[in-house]
Amino acid sequence: MNRSMRLVIAAALLASGLVAAPALAQNEPFRIVNRTPEVAVGLFAVRTGRTEWGSNLLNRGPLGPGQTFALRPSEGAGCAFDLRLVLQAGQDVIQRNVDICTNRTVVMAAPAPVLAMPSLPGLPDRKPAPEGVAGALPPPPAGTARPNPNARVSTGTGFVVGNGAILTNHHVIDGCQRVFVRTPDNRTLPAQVPAADARRDLALVRVTGEAGPVLSFRSNPVRRGESVVTYGFPLAGLLSSGPTLTTGEVSALSGLGDNQQQFQISAPVQQGNSGGPLLDRQGNVIGVVVSKLNAARIAQRTGDIPQNVNFAVKGTEAVDFLRRNGVTPQMRESASVERPAAEVGEQVHPSTVFIRCEK
Repeated sequence: MNRSMRLVIAAALLASGLVAAPALAQNEPFRIVNRTPEVAVGLFAVRTGRTEWGSNLLNRGPLGPGQTFALRPSEGAGCAFDLRLVLQAGQDVIQRNVDICTNRTVVMAAPAPVLAMPSLPGLPDRKPAPEGVAGALPPPPAGTARPNPNARVSTGTGFVVGNGAILTNHHVIDGCQRVFVRTPDNRTLPAQVPAADARRDLALVRVTGEAGPVLSFRSNPVRRGESVVTYGFPLAGLLSSGPTLTTGEVSALSGLGDNQQQFQISAPVQQGNSGGPLLDRQGNVIGVVVSKLNAARIAQRTGDIPQNVNFAVKGTEAVDFLRRNGVTPQMRESASVERPAAEVGEQVHPSTVFIRCEK
């Protein structure tokens, strides 16, 4: 076959579409379509391989059913993206490793519901496998996702330690008839409490779906005098409705009465901070904020008012509690270089939740 004939055939193949055309530029906009029957309140798009979802793109309002969101990737972002659509009812629609260079319109559709099989005469009903066993069904949501405005309420803080797993204090959820979790993207999720340890003052809270990025626990020892950051929701209804950040130091490596399960810290905490993460300046969890010293009672005894004497359950105790209850914590060693407290706060924000206890 001579050269001119080969050129004619190649041109014909290209015209017919049988030869792939060059991929579109990586920074051209692509569209994300909400093909679910519900309003979406959150949309996240990150490069495939990232462990955090980043910021909610729907900062100007929700995305209704059938509506489209146009997104222009930054220069050099590549073609492979993970996409997450958060529906108003709390359900996540996630697509991973989407090639936006060839697929310029990405349809986000809710998965088809799984229908329960009816029992057949003469056959025993099939029961779900217990939790932790292969084939186990996820626990059903606890009640509805609508808090009762007339209920007697207490509040606290928690943080994400696994897929659908949140750690908080035992006293935050003790005596609750219903527990709700409010995520940083403003979803309210019903929760269950499958495990608690009153001695350590720790509890595991479970929600259906993804509550946020998982925080890492520090793997190397904590030293007295290290700088720390707390993040939580103190005095809900009186202070800011959003989370509050405070800073301080590890004052002692044991708690009240030489309690070896706790740290003493100088970072200010208030009612509502309980269950929140205590972080080092690399953003790794070293403890769970648990209590403050009763300054009025100490003043009655000693005539002196103590300042910034607060306590946190040690991270090593929290890690052991989680492992005993089927959660494998994410571990990370902290380097010696400290980051600004503001950066630590920005990192932990998507992983810290508000807990509502209805009694």
